[in-house]
Amino acid sequence: MYRRIVCALDIGKLQKCERLLKRAAALVDDGGEIDVVHVVEEVPSYLADLPQEVVTDAIRDSQEKFENLCRRMAISAMVNIRTGRPATAILAVAEERKADLIIVGSHIPDLSNYFLGATADRIVRHAKCSVLVERG
Repeated sequence: MYRRIVCALDIGKLQKCERLLKRAAALVDDGGEIDVVHVVEEVPSYLADLPQEVVTDAIRDSQEKFENLCRRMAISAMVNIRTGRPATAILAVAEERKADLIIVGSHIPDLSNYFLGATADRIVRHAKCSVLVERG
């Protein structure tokens, strides 16, 4: 069905990660590729002045956890950890990798989504490929 899938995952929601990875594995063509993307958000300096090693440690920890998750689930995927704003980083990976599908999780929107917009909303609006939004 799809030759290259970008699967955006959040390390804090392991069950959802497993569900999204299973969906990606079911939709990828034989010989196709899955790119797991996780974004470590940087804390603005006006909120907290964190040492650089905090971000470096978060990147390394995320890389290890997602590689282990893919290995445990027997899913071949390239793990790509980025920093920055989640929607922007996910869209950049999708464009760089020439993805034909982005899979992203969503949640039931709350009041803040109507003012700021959720990551999934931004991805749907700006993606240059198909987007599958997994609710719940």
